[in-house]
Amino acid sequence: MAVMIKYIGSKRALLAHILAAIGAAAPAGATVLDLFSGTARVGHALKRAGFRVLANDHNAYAHVLATCYVQADAERWAETARRCLADLARLPPRAGWFTATYSEESRYFHPANGARIEAIREGIARLCTEPELEAVLLTALMEAADRVDSTAGLQMAYMKRWAPRALNPLELRLPALLPRPAAGACAASCNEAEVAAARATCELAYLDPPYNQHSYLGNYHVWETLVRWDRPEVYGIARKRTDVRARRSAFNGKRSIGPALARTIVALRCPVIVLSFNDEGHLSRDAVLDILGPRRHLRVLEIPYGRYVGARIGIHNLKGEKVGTVGRLTNTEYLFVASDVPLALPEGAVAA
Repeated sequence: MAVMIKYIGSKRALLAHILAAIGAAAPAGATVLDLFSGTARVGHALKRAGFRVLANDHNAYAHVLATCYVQADAERWAETARRCLADLARLPPRAGWFTATYSEESRYFHPANGARIEAIREGIARLCTEPELEAVLLTALMEAADRVDSTAGLQMAYMKRWAPRALNPLELRLPALLPRPAAGACAASCNEAEVAAARATCELAYLDPPYNQHSYLGNYHVWETLVRWDRPEVYGIARKRTDVRARRSAFNGKRSIGPALARTIVALRCPVIVLSFNDEGHLSRDAVLDILGPRRHLRVLEIPYGRYVGARIGIHNLKGEKVGTVGRLTNTEYLFVASDVPLALPEGAVAA
């Protein structure tokens, strides 16, 4: 399994359930749309399983991850990327805007690592290379930075004292690229969900939308800046990009998530939809079923699921100080399968 960045929406522990549901609902080698790709963990697993994957996410850092793990093929890029990473790893540290913002004004990375991250990112920019190779190199840098960060898993805050891993030296590693599946070339796009849904031609769509008020852009703003490399105006102790305030997803709002999901479902032109949702979400189980209702055959799989690592660590303020504990450590993850025809689904799925 590929080692990817820490992520509140990661489906690492649910991959087996997701792959079983998709495998039961789509023929071998089918084209599968991963509409909210995030870290691309699901898309990567689907590509490994032989599906032709179309991955989409509206955040730039997620698009880079999907371009690396879904679109880029190992036989094309692995050796070239390995040589580039070796050259980048030899660059001397360079402390500039990024180091000042995220290692001095805030404490996401130790200054020694901040200066190395900055030097490597500048080196990638100077290469002016093909988008797929650039995505592989940027993914390697994001993952290297993630291994030495000083957070509880989110970039809403950082630790008051350096986390032990933050004192380790930054180490670039080649991401776990996969060969092109026999089903054909995979692709990554960077669009809003409704736009990507309307454009995609696929046999099955997998949806894992944001389900509550927490913005992925706000939670992972440092990765967005590292990828865009745009020196944005920042604010607050967390040094967030100011566009976090403006680039709000309809899926993060209590009133807007239902209509947004309904529009996206209508836009999809495929016989099967597999939707991940959570019992902490803005929509209830029944509300999701109502949105999926026009599909004649509905099944639901309910899976107990441990909450993200930050919940287990506790509640911290913007200075990284622990100020409370979380009420519960387990959620229920729902896998809704909506299809135009009856399907044989994995054990545990019940008719809705």
